Amino acid sequence: MKHRPSLIAQTGLRIVFHTLVVLSVYLLAAGHNAPGGGFIGGLVVGAALTLVWAVDGPQRLRATLPLPTFTVIGLGLLAAAAAGTIAWAQGRPFFEAVAFGLDLPLFGKVKLTSVFLFDAGVYLVVMGMVLGILVNLGEEVEA
Repeated sequence: MKHRPSLIAQTGLRIVFHTLVVLSVYLLAAGHNAPGGGFIGGLVVGAALTLVWAVDGPQRLRATLPLPTFTVIGLGLLAAAAAGTIAWAQGRPFFEAVAFGLDLPLFGKVKLTSVFLFDAGVYLVVMGMVLGILVNLGEEVEA
């Protein structure tokens, strides 16, 4: 049976998808001082990817995020491990928070910490896990 997407679902997806991605990035960035962080942000972007999978199928999901699942998870693990080794390289205890500032042209002076790098790693791992589950579910349905 051929999959015929719903016009209403596709229109709703176009509206909601980008909003969910922006919300997930906001939750990732606000996670230090307010509720949120890498795990919740990853779940929200995972919900956006789940909507793509449910409305348009696994082929559209692969086109939306063309990176392999293990690449996304590996980058997340690498970022989380790097967050721990930043302090270690400076002679501090492993995973101690290290703060540093950047002067960005559009935003001005921005203060970042190694905790944000860890949260970004968790974000990528959760997003990669949801992507992997959906891709595997899609392959089972196609077979």
